[in-house]
Order: sequence, then C-alpha cells, then structure tokens
Amino acid sequence: MRFTVERRLQQPRWLVVAVPLASVLFGFVVAAVVLLATGHDPVTSYRQLFDAAFVSTGSLDQTLIAATPLAFTGLAAAVAFRMRIFNIGAEGQLYMGSITGAAAGLYLGGRGSASPWVIAAMIVAGCAGGAAWASIAGALRAFFGTSEILTSLMLNYVAGYILTYLIFQSESYWRQTKGFNATVFPTGKPLPSNAVWPAWTLHTQGGIALPLGAGLAAVAAVLLWVLYRRTRFGFEVQVLGDSVGAARYAGVRTRRKILSVMAISGAIAGLGGASQVGDFSHSLDGDPNGLQRQGYGYAGIVVAALARYNPFAVVLVAFLIGGLDNAGNSLQGADFPSGRVGVIQGIILFSTLGGELLVRHRVRIARTPQAPAPEPAS
Repeated sequence: MRFTVERRLQQPRWLVVAVPLASVLFGFVVAAVVLLATGHDPVTSYRQLFDAAFVSTGSLDQTLIAATPLAFTGLAAAVAFRMRIFNIGAEGQLYMGSITGAAAGLYLGGRGSASPWVIAAMIVAGCAGGAAWASIAGALRAFFGTSEILTSLMLNYVAGYILTYLIFQSESYWRQTKGFNATVFPTGKPLPSNAVWPAWTLHTQGGIALPLGAGLAAVAAVLLWVLYRRTRFGFEVQVLGDSVGAARYAGVRTRRKILSVMAISGAIAGLGGASQVGDFSHSLDGDPNGLQRQGYGYAGIVVAALARYNPFAVVLVAFLIGGLDNAGNSLQGADFPSGRVGVIQGIILFSTLGGELLVRHRVRIARTPQAPAPEPAS
C-alpha cells in the first residue's frame, strides 16, 4: 500500500469542528497512556484536575483570573495570524499596556467607588500603549520588510526590562516610595480605590466573581468576529492572508493593512495588561517572578492555535487552559508534580496541530501495483 497526502479543494464545515474535537480527545487518550506509563492513574488525575479547575469552592474564580489574560493575548495573536502576520510580541505589548493603564489609573484616580470615567481612561491608555508598541514591529515590516517575528520577539525583552526598571531600579511614578519597607522591598504604587475595576458576583452555588476584564475579552471577541466577517477591512485582510499578490492586484494597500492589523493586535494585548492592573494586581507588577514569569503572551499563541484563530473559540480555549493552569497550581505538591499539567497541555497542543493536516489535506491509500508475472520461456 502507498499513502499520499493531497490538499483539499473544499473543506466541509463539519470537518472544521469534528477534527479539532477528535484531536483534543486523542490528546487526552495519549496523555492517559503517558500517565499510566509513569505510574499514575489517568482517571484519578483527570478527576483531580477537573475538580480543582471547575468544581471545588473558589475554583472558578481562580480559573477566570488565569483565563482572562490568556483570552486577551490569544485574541491578539489570532488577529495578526489570520493575515499571516506573526505577532510574537503580545507579551511585551501586555507589559506596555499595564504600564500605560496603571499610569492613567494613578493619575486620574481618587477616593470612592469605582469610577466609569477612570476605568474607561485606563482601558484607552492600555490599548494605546499596546498598539504603539506593536506598531514598531508593524512599521519595520511594512516599510523595510523586516521580519515581525524577530522584532516583536526582541521587543518583548525590551518591554520586560522597562517594566523591571520602573519598579526596581528607579524612583519612577509607578513605584511605591512611601513607607518603611519601600526601599527594601520595591513594589508598585497601589491604585486609588476608584481606579480598581469591579467584579460582578453571579448568584450561583458558592458565588462566582466575574471580573470586568473577562467581560471585555468576550466583547472584544464579538467585535473581532464582526470586523473580520462583516466588513470590507476583514475581507481585505482575508485576501492578504491567502495571497499577497492577488491582494496587490486588487488594489489592497498592503502597508496600511499591516500597520492596522498590528495596531489592533497590540491594542488587545495592551488591554489585557490594563486588565491585569485594574482587575487583579491593583498596582504595576514589575517583579520578574510575577507578571513576567507567567508568560501570558507566549501562552496566547498556543491558545490561538488551538482555537484555529476563531475569536469565540479563543475565549473558550483560554477558559479551558486557564482551568488547567489553575488546577496545576492548586494541586502542586509531592503527590501531583507541576510538570504533569504541562505534559498534558503539550500533548493536547501537538495533537491539535497535527489534526490540522486532516482539515487542510486528505490522506489517500492506494494499492501498490504488482509487477506482471514474467512470461514462460518458449
């Protein structure tokens, strides 16, 4: 038999849904085999993960905390990747969004309950900071043909050093300079009370606190879907992603689209940074072992890939990955090593990416023709 791989001329709609689901299921099966090989009961492990992520008291709150930044960076990656602009810099754009968002909150905030105007200013500032940082790599790609992969990746490290400098190596506006331990244990200046973002408690069993950032991520997913499916801009981006030559022939302004897509991508990541400050940390976190250690920007690329760059699927996948991260952190110990969750996530990712082959291509099995039998000698 001979196996050949052929590109599909048409992709059935059911295949686009069935293959990713089957790939995830296959990933869990392979992970179960790995767990068995290492002496762990897969059923017990999966039950522990599910309970710690979604069922136990307070688990959904922690899952939403872990999933919210993943949703923003996943959406940022999906926006750019749909046009084959590989923005690897969501990590740095999230940092810059947290810096500008915190600046707006510190400058405009005051006493009292949450102010819609201050929060709106933080949102705008976070988007502007992320968009400006992403536009550096976008401009280099649009006007000089520089690879956005390299430039956006290197800008992540620059943004990380800026974040650390503002808190640990300077007397900046963002650093807490008052108090007995201010010089010994540098921390970010806490936000005023009316700059802290609200959370809505869903009246279910135990109560679930829904942060404002999670709602903003869902709204961003809806807006992106409309932008890409119902506007001329989205159609032109789709054409550019399929064929740059065809887009130029049709009169699409390539440079303008590159700059626009990178700015939108960076703005979403920057909004995630503002959400981190307003929703969770309530101060600028410059600790290399804090915000920078989480790697939300790089994890967002994984989320976008698993979701096949669909905005709604990005939010769902971010919630599931956030649940796994939360479960791994809460279960970490001698009986449940932290690497076990990472192994499961890696297997699921590779299974899903491998499943993409079946969405875009088909595998044909052909019988190898047998050589004709030699004629008998006369």
